[in-house]
Order: sequence, then C-alpha cells, then structure tokens
Amino acid sequence: MSSPEILELFAARKGHFRFESGHHGDLWLDIPRAYTNPRRLRNFASQLARRMIRHNAELVCGPLVEGALLAQMVAEEMGAEFVFAEQFVRTDPSRLFPTGYRIPAALRSFLTGKRVAVVDDVINAGSAVRGAIEDLETCGATVVAIGALMARIDQASALAASKGASLECLAPMPASQLWEPPQCPLCTSGIALE
Repeated sequence: MSSPEILELFAARKGHFRFESGHHGDLWLDIPRAYTNPRRLRNFASQLARRMIRHNAELVCGPLVEGALLAQMVAEEMGAEFVFAEQFVRTDPSRLFPTGYRIPAALRSFLTGKRVAVVDDVINAGSAVRGAIEDLETCGATVVAIGALMARIDQASALAASKGASLECLAPMPASQLWEPPQCPLCTSGIALE
C-alpha cells in the first residue's frame, strides 16, 4: 500500500480549502470519489481490517457519510458488528469543530460496555473521528482503536493517545499544512478559498 495509490483514490489536489473542522489547509481530498469503485475500495478496507483485527474490537463505528461506508466494509471483513455516527451542527458553527457526531437513539443502549474501533477514510484535523468517539464514550463504549486509509499522523496519533487507543493507518498524508483561520497565510496572501 502506498500513499500515491490512496492519493489517486481520493483525487488529491493543492489549493486553499476550508475543512469540516473549520481549519484551512492546502491539500484537498475528494473523498466521495473514492466510493465510486467499491471493488477497489474493498481491497483497501480488507487491508485495514487485517490491521484492526488484532485490537479485539467487538464493533466498528464510522462517521457518516463516507467514513461509515468504509467502516461497514471493515466490520464485515473483521466479523464485527457495525454502527454509525450521524452529523449535526453544533450550537456555535463559527468555532472550530462546528460539526458534531452522535449515535442514533435506537443504537445507543446497544453500545454499553462494547470494545469499539472507529474507522474513517481520512483523518485530517480529526473532527469526524473525535465527534464519534465523544458520543461512543457517552454511550458507555470503550474505544480501543482508530483506523483510517490515510491520516495526518500527528493529529491522528495525538487523538489516539488521548483516548488510550491504538492507531492503524494504511498511508500517512503527504506534507501539507493545516491552519486555524486567523493564522492562515493563504488568507493573508489574498488567495481565495476554493
């Protein structure tokens, strides 16, 4: 597995972008495009599942939209159960991490005491994974592992360490920058957001 294969899967491009987390950055990954070829994606899901299985998770959770599709493939490969976390807009959408994630009401009591792996396609600032983990913990689950096809290793490692979970990633993100909006040099230079 190489970074170029995964970058091709996500049709990576450079520019000036605002991410779900509220951060600005210079690398965009067109994540929905990766899901147009399920057979190719399943190959990556199988590789990730082989890494994730050693953490003995009973259940895999993925944040909607795309991350949940990958997480379900990984759960199937692992022989584990699956749940998803839905997006919602927090009360202050102007702050960083304005999008939250929560487990649907019908699945919440099912999670108490479960060992869970959280899987997403890409971890950049980590907003989707962070949000899913927060709600899984509220439901009484224990997150034992975090998995991704590609991740900004510094962000993903820090998040995993803060939760006492292991990190499994098929490829690190290539060198790119991530800034809080007031510190974004692309904004300062007058480069328009795409």
